[in-house]
Amino acid sequence: MSGMEYLKGKPIAILGGGAVAKTCAADCKLAGCEVRIFDMQPRYCRTLEPLKKTGILFDGIQRNLFGFERSGKVYFDLITDNISDAVKNAGIIVVATVAWAHEELFKQLIPYLEDGQVIHIFTDNYGTLLLRKLMREMKCEKKVIVGGWASAPFGTRLERIGNFTFPHVAAKYRAITLRGSALPSKDNDKFMESVSYLPCMDAVSNGYGPIAGDTVLDIGFSNVNPVIHVPASILGVSTMENWSVLFGGNSSEYSMYSHGLCPSICEVQYQFYNEEIALAKAIGVSLQEYQYKSFFSRRSVLTQEYMGLDENGDDNIVFPLDKPANEGNSGPNNINHRYITEDIPINCKIYHELGVKYDVKTPIIDSMIILGGAMHKTSYFKTSRYNLEYLGIDGMTKEALLEYLRQGVINNL
Repeated sequence: MSGMEYLKGKPIAILGGGAVAKTCAADCKLAGCEVRIFDMQPRYCRTLEPLKKTGILFDGIQRNLFGFERSGKVYFDLITDNISDAVKNAGIIVVATVAWAHEELFKQLIPYLEDGQVIHIFTDNYGTLLLRKLMREMKCEKKVIVGGWASAPFGTRLERIGNFTFPHVAAKYRAITLRGSALPSKDNDKFMESVSYLPCMDAVSNGYGPIAGDTVLDIGFSNVNPVIHVPASILGVSTMENWSVLFGGNSSEYSMYSHGLCPSICEVQYQFYNEEIALAKAIGVSLQEYQYKSFFSRRSVLTQEYMGLDENGDDNIVFPLDKPANEGNSGPNNINHRYITEDIPINCKIYHELGVKYDVKTPIIDSMIILGGAMHKTSYFKTSRYNLEYLGIDGMTKEALLEYLRQGVINNL
């Protein structure tokens, strides 16, 4: 044990009002925890305030190898747009917002941090680096553990009809293993132990368990979203945009996984992944390993997250590309979806920046940035604020970067 027992019985603060935040909050409440959920204005009135009357229902098939399931309707202990109230005396703080909201959220959060708190970011998207940088700039010296994950504990969606959002979240699957890391990674033992006190990770704890990655850059390279979402969304855009126009489908039911993937796109995903491998090797960190054949499935490499591998290291379940499947989550249904507007200007952009700094060519990744930008009539190379300076690591040599990622020591800034 790493001395994290003090987290037992403490309130859990969930920061965010989207599907992942609401699902994490509902799952923790169903497990018997005191749960507070927060969202920033002006989103709060739309995302959370109605739940004071209705509560929220959490269900769904929750597919996973070990059959872990928890469903029901809950009412949260606190629903608020006051971040001080949300995090006061909380043991664990879950950040579950889109990455574009990280900076504003962190600036609100930092003044109210308390010694001993553990922050989990789902999905990290370099939020750990940004939070630590902002803590330095805001002169915050609270002794907190900050860590992020390569994915979320669920594949989950809100129930919507048109512009109306129901008080209902449904999980398509639950992860049975997730890769995460603290910043600095010397805190990994404590960060991993804190998972035991975060019930939305119970399927992971009762499955294959959490995996400590080799620094938060490992977590950035191990994030399944860019490698799966970006090539499938960009190269499958004609199917998406014609789904209701020509194919007679409901646009809200289009699934990049079920309807967009094909062998040629899967090959691009694999080459994208190999550029991530080259970046990780050049920097000197590890990343999640996948076999070539694992990419050629209607769930791509995501299946391993919730169905695992067999004794031979092969996927327990494969959804063949030559057969229809409805296993995949819905989306994207237009080019303004986060699969493009978040995964390209944030994740792909940082991969590009690291490639430039460490002399690694990233032509597949760069082509995705160019094509996504063309669709949005912009250049993400110029307009995205996500670069190494924004994350606070631009002036570091490779040796200094690794010292910072692993020990939290800044030597040459």
